[in-house]
Amino acid sequence: MLINGWSGSGGDAFPDYFRKAGLGPLIGSRTWGGLIGISGSPELIDGGVVTVPTFRMYDPDGKWFREGHGVDPDIEVRENAASLSKGKDIQLEKAIDELKHLMITEPYVKPDHPPYEKR
Repeated sequence: MLINGWSGSGGDAFPDYFRKAGLGPLIGSRTWGGLIGISGSPELIDGGVVTVPTFRMYDPDGKWFREGHGVDPDIEVRENAASLSKGKDIQLEKAIDELKHLMITEPYVKPDHPPYEKR
């Protein structure tokens, strides 16, 4: 999974779940770290709103998500704006290289599934 500092909220939670499920490496740079949720934003007379953090992510392991830190990558690859402006994405290229390597070292195994029901 590709992650970077622009990943926040669900972009923080999803990589965290992805890692815990053991689905593969996280590649890129640390996510933003803003996961505290906002709800019930009262409107102001001028049409603006007031937002207040109201809930936080608590995981099945009994720990709070590290708010303000985000999710660290397994393979760190810093973004390079100069390369991106020329159409070269070094994070994506690293992810492709890693996937090619994993396809050789850990080939796909089709999971078994229970027989279909007879109705």
